[in-house]
Amino acid sequence: MNTAPRRHWLPFLNKEVPADCATPTETAAFELKTGCESLRLRMPELELRSELGEGWRISGGTISGGETGLLYGVYAYLMAAAAGKPIAEAESRPRYALRMINCWDNMDGSVERGYSGRSLWFRDGRFSYDPVRLRQVARMLASVGLNVLCINNVNVHEPAQGLIDEFLPDTARLAALLRPFGVRLMLSVDFSQPMRHGGLPTADPLNKEVQRWWRDTADRVYAAIPDFAGLLVKADSEHRPGPFTYGRNHAEGANLLARALKPHGGVLVWRAFVYNCQQDWRDTKTDRPMAAYETYHPLDGQFDGNVILQVKNGPFDFQVREPISPTLLAMPRTNLAMELQLAQEYTGQQTDIYAMNPMWKELMEELREGGDPQLCAMAAVSNLGDESCVTGHPFAAVNLFGFGRFAWDPAAEPERVIADWVRLTYGFEGETQAALTALLMNSRAVYEKYTAPLGLNWMVTPNSHYGPNPSGYEYQSWGTYHRATREAVGIDRTDSGTGYLSQYPAALREKYGSADTCPDSLLLFFHRRRYGWVMPDGRTLIQRIYDDHFEGYAEAEKMAETLAALPLPEPDRSEALRKMALQLHNAREWRDVINSFFARLSGCADAQGRDLCADFDD
Repeated sequence: MNTAPRRHWLPFLNKEVPADCATPTETAAFELKTGCESLRLRMPELELRSELGEGWRISGGTISGGETGLLYGVYAYLMAAAAGKPIAEAESRPRYALRMINCWDNMDGSVERGYSGRSLWFRDGRFSYDPVRLRQVARMLASVGLNVLCINNVNVHEPAQGLIDEFLPDTARLAALLRPFGVRLMLSVDFSQPMRHGGLPTADPLNKEVQRWWRDTADRVYAAIPDFAGLLVKADSEHRPGPFTYGRNHAEGANLLARALKPHGGVLVWRAFVYNCQQDWRDTKTDRPMAAYETYHPLDGQFDGNVILQVKNGPFDFQVREPISPTLLAMPRTNLAMELQLAQEYTGQQTDIYAMNPMWKELMEELREGGDPQLCAMAAVSNLGDESCVTGHPFAAVNLFGFGRFAWDPAAEPERVIADWVRLTYGFEGETQAALTALLMNSRAVYEKYTAPLGLNWMVTPNSHYGPNPSGYEYQSWGTYHRATREAVGIDRTDSGTGYLSQYPAALREKYGSADTCPDSLLLFFHRRRYGWVMPDGRTLIQRIYDDHFEGYAEAEKMAETLAALPLPEPDRSEALRKMALQLHNAREWRDVINSFFARLSGCADAQGRDLCADFDD
């Protein structure tokens, strides 16, 4: 599908940015004129102040900023006015220098874990895109302060190795389309690329020829793309090549590429998603969530200054709820980025509604409890695709918008961010704005109840990761177990179990170490409990499992009623209602499959007298 995307939160920018706008400053001037005419505003003056960098200041009828900061200031001014909150005096700087979108696009046009259609930039083994549409997407990213776009999958498949080689002129042309919006291009590379594309017999990071190959490659890339942001690498993970092949550690592997990039000001983003994906399910001591900490904590302080270790927000893999990854709290001498996932792999796949800002606020609170590490970057797996609304579900755009706001200012209140998106996107005010804002704010809690309450992870259908399958991963090699038996469920991750809890600082060890103080939402992640164990609210564990799934479905029904009453414009209304019907079907399936599973396994009746197995009996 190659139609122009709807403008989501930028409907007042009703003219395309012309191709002759070559810099963020030129784009800022165009956007200000266009926006002020559309919104009938008196146009402020623009003042280029290089010392402000990416920051901006609005004062006395003037918008000031560095070259990119000026553009961010213009967007902030126009969006505030469009949301009914005009800015007279304000100043802002981004909390994180690197605010990145990671796309998992393949050059055949597919998108790994993509739920918004096919790739926006690749098709049939080559670049293929609409320049106007690509600039519109870059405009959306810039409007919320996102400044780096990595366009290809971290699992680098052929012919994507050629993005820094035979396709480099095409890569440079795409980078030029992003440049006027202050969005810098990054690429994922394969660690073994010197062998695959360089003709070398090894990719050993301590080999001189390998080091020379990466230096020469970096020189060639920067000659073509002077503002190239750097490289992203997934190594020694899920069968990807890496330094372990040569008996080297990940600091040695990352520093190899970082030193090639350093003369050009580039960064090397190294993903910390490393674990044993060939685990024996009978092994109850090996605990996958411990893997990243065990790999990287001993290397703290050994990574070069332009390496950023990109760590998933939780120790598993973007589950509905996980605790904060202990690796983010254990490396004070290493540059760290938190990796989030806008693509709703385990959270509804852009069919079920799941607004993420409330989750991100909880993660930051957990980080502060654990010692408030100084992250230097934020990254998120993209939810972009070539469908007409770009994000698959019209409401999934709130997560792209919200991530930009969060990466700029992690202290921003989720409700305000979501309310701003509602007002900007649909022009809703008053009760209508409040109704959609509340629906989105509550959507995560509803989804969690009917899919994975109490920290119950990995009951999903294998491979697709959509829909319930209680035992789907239970006997596989991925290390993703809930260990449900006739008597109990959950993993003991305290000192008496796997010992995972010992990776946390004292404050979090104390919080999670006892089942009496552990939040209900993470109970079965950290503790194993019998079904008759009494929860703080007086219900047994098994009754909470039953009740939460029933309540989640009932709350999804209320969401559907609210949605049907909203005066959404077409085509968003039809698309949202169609997907809401699918969500209700999904929620009912989750409720019935999970409750039937536990009722049959435990033999425990429902205290409310509901026949949990009725729909599944012959």
